[in-house]
Amino acid sequence: MFFSSFLSPSSLTSLLILILCIVGVDFVSTTQTKIGQGYKLISIEKSQDGGLIGLLQVKEKNNIYGLDIPHLKLYVKHETNNRLRIHITDAEEQRWEVPYNLLQRNTPPSLKQNVGGKSRKNLFSSVAAESEYFGNELIFNYKNDPFSFSVKRKSNGEILFNSSFDDSDSYNNLVFKDQYLEISTKLPQNASLYGLGENTQPHGIKIYPNDPYTLYTTDQPAINLNMDLYGSHPMYMDLRNVNGVANAHVVLLLNSNGMDVFYKGDSLTYKVIGGVLDFYFFSGPTPLDVVDQYTSFIGRPAPMPYWSFGFHQCRWGYHNLSVIEDVVENYNKAKIPLDVIWNDDDHMDGKKDFTLNPVNYPRPNLLAFLDKIRARGMKYIVIVDPGISVNNTYGVYQRGIANDVFIKYEGKPYLAQVWPGAVNFPDFLNPKTVEWWGDEIRRFHELVPVDGLWIDMNEISNFCSGLCTIPEGRICPTGTGPGWICCLDCKNITNTRWDDPPYKINASGIQAPIGYKTIATSAVHYNGVKEYDAHSIYGFSQSIATHKALQGLEGKRPFILSRSTFVGSGHYAAHWTGDNRGTWDDLRYSISTVLNFGLFGVPMVGADICGFYPAPTEELCNRWIEVGAFYPFSRDHANYYSPRQELYQWESVAESARIALGMRYKLLPYFYTLNYDAHTTGAPIARPLFFSFPTLPELYDVSTQFLVGSSVMVSPVLDQGKTEVKALFPPGTWYNLFDMTQAIVTKDLHYLTLDAPLNVVNVHVYQNTIIPMQRGGMISKEARTTPFTLVVTLPSGTNGIEAKGNLFLDDDELPEMKLGNGHSTYIDFHATASNGTVKLWSEVQESKFALDKGWFIEKVIVLGTNGTDEAFEINIDGQPIEDASRVKYSTTEHKYIDNLDDEVDKRKSMMMDIHGLELPLGKNFVVSWKM
Repeated sequence: MFFSSFLSPSSLTSLLILILCIVGVDFVSTTQTKIGQGYKLISIEKSQDGGLIGLLQVKEKNNIYGLDIPHLKLYVKHETNNRLRIHITDAEEQRWEVPYNLLQRNTPPSLKQNVGGKSRKNLFSSVAAESEYFGNELIFNYKNDPFSFSVKRKSNGEILFNSSFDDSDSYNNLVFKDQYLEISTKLPQNASLYGLGENTQPHGIKIYPNDPYTLYTTDQPAINLNMDLYGSHPMYMDLRNVNGVANAHVVLLLNSNGMDVFYKGDSLTYKVIGGVLDFYFFSGPTPLDVVDQYTSFIGRPAPMPYWSFGFHQCRWGYHNLSVIEDVVENYNKAKIPLDVIWNDDDHMDGKKDFTLNPVNYPRPNLLAFLDKIRARGMKYIVIVDPGISVNNTYGVYQRGIANDVFIKYEGKPYLAQVWPGAVNFPDFLNPKTVEWWGDEIRRFHELVPVDGLWIDMNEISNFCSGLCTIPEGRICPTGTGPGWICCLDCKNITNTRWDDPPYKINASGIQAPIGYKTIATSAVHYNGVKEYDAHSIYGFSQSIATHKALQGLEGKRPFILSRSTFVGSGHYAAHWTGDNRGTWDDLRYSISTVLNFGLFGVPMVGADICGFYPAPTEELCNRWIEVGAFYPFSRDHANYYSPRQELYQWESVAESARIALGMRYKLLPYFYTLNYDAHTTGAPIARPLFFSFPTLPELYDVSTQFLVGSSVMVSPVLDQGKTEVKALFPPGTWYNLFDMTQAIVTKDLHYLTLDAPLNVVNVHVYQNTIIPMQRGGMISKEARTTPFTLVVTLPSGTNGIEAKGNLFLDDDELPEMKLGNGHSTYIDFHATASNGTVKLWSEVQESKFALDKGWFIEKVIVLGTNGTDEAFEINIDGQPIEDASRVKYSTTEHKYIDNLDDEVDKRKSMMMDIHGLELPLGKNFVVSWKM
């Protein structure tokens, strides 16, 4: 929820500019200012851990944006075969860094540790003008005067990062001041960059030259383009294609301070208002490799429970329990799948966290409702905001004060305003706060046994700005007007360098003060940490505390949805893209944002289906559920002031939902296996097309289609009034997942116009794939008990090929998602077609769990085969089955949609449906037949 969601982006910006002009904000020019001459490397040697450690000295002091830090410590280390770290900080004084207990990593050695009792003057010999430091995959190269460095790929000498400076460059050499850090890299024009979020990118997934990229967590609705939004992810992936050879790498600047990043097409410049330069380079070389390497460092994505891949329904404005009872019943009547019902703050007493409204959500009635839906397998999730109501009769607040858990200003809890009125904010950097928060979640869970928590407003959002007090003689808030209007008595805080830093990042697209509508940046966290430094990790630290609390309740796998995210948040929480609009543009933008979060290591992500506000049209909601059914996280959510938009509100939308969600529920085993892959390798669930086809540069900016996993391609309608879609097909054979008799074959990358009437979404599966599916159902618990079908896709009419797939099954209540615990099974599927024989077989690991569940394969659908001579051979665990007479098959010749490959006409390929099988998933099987 966001107070300004009801203003257009242009009117919001105009309003903010007016306010900021009134309070005296100076808008600085964006013209590049030349700052100093950089630094000189005056000493360097091997560190005790095998890295390099050096000393930099400023060449020419100046006071632009503050005084230079005279000496810097340089630390360089090849931490793994594919990860290089370059860390630059003050050589004399400790500086703020992302806390090592939140994002675990090695602490760089100090200069004192390295030099022992020797003085710096006597320790170091003269420094070579240029030198290299080799790792397995990457090479670090430095030049000493002025100091610059480059990172090269060892295999081909390609320069990945180059901080050198020429007089003709539009940026500066290295600048390092207390509140202003600047460093740049040259880039080749053929580099395709992705990442640097969170923002809504109108041009698609690629980072676009000269667009603004500001990273500073802000309660700014996603309707605002190219602005700092809810999360901060200072990483980018660079994909380059040279003569048909593609290589990808990732660059992470691990820094939580506000920053502007300027991409000019041939260079990229960071301008950061604090902290250190802590760079990590991940060598790839494939997109999947770099995400694997990146998430191995920041934390693997959290395992999600099976039910979370079902459909979710929410609305801000379910005023009482009878409303959500009706919602659940209406989904059931409409035969639209539904797994999870959500409450925004409507269930709360006075919008206070961890409370129940005794009139609208009486506890006995709510518990009876939960018993009823849980008997069917449904789940219930509620919202929690970080602001704790200042109320002496409110137990959560009383215990917070007693435990001293709140962020401070001049020794007192910092006062702000959100939905309940005056609030204090918990300080999740304080270990006592983490304990208190866990205890409050435990108390609430005893009151209402929720199945997950939705943590919102954690950028942090504040309806006021500055130093505030509770007004005397009037009620705040009044309860009659909009709840987002500040009613505290407040005064601006601009008398500190933390509240008014010398360099103004482009906050909110207008260089708004960094304390505007959030906590004053001179407020203080645990151990004296300034909000100025810790601002963008607030949601991250809250996710960690919430994850710990939920896991400690019953030992179950937590589900947390967080609006604000940072590097590593995906290790603890899912994400939704925030307050979007019910417009065709927002539908289109949602795809790029979802794909970006896969790169960020947050694969469980989705947008509010049909838009958060205002009212979507019936046609738009049709098309949005056709996209949203294939988001990793699929939820319909709407605003308090918008008309109802549950999927059953229009019959045409209900029909689209039954079709699209019906396919999703059949694909739940596939989605859940992708969840396992994400948890173990970081692989995104939803991916850009270039992840599977990295050598095709034409795919590098495709943002209107996406892959689920490596092989399922979604090509939705994203424009009003359209009944066809122009889709781009990479070379090979693609089969329509809704009608597997339809095939598309192309030797080259090709656009094809596909029919797409209102209730149709085009979803195709690529060749050489084995997809596990089930019958589906109205709820994931029911769908999960049904028999399996394997869909095997072979290149049309070809010979000598192989298809692969996999399946992960486990007890999704367990906190860990892994093999070896007696509650999981993993299966590799293989198929070959060669020498006139098709062979399909499985390789099972940890069979007991699948056998105990009684899961079996009832059907195999083979696409692209040449039929059969009716002689099947079936073996289970090496033994032929006794009675194969029950096994039947049927064949249907494929229909080629606008045949793009002349050779297809000379072949005859079939869809073969083999049914009557009872192949236990927990046993190795082999099925073979002659073509």
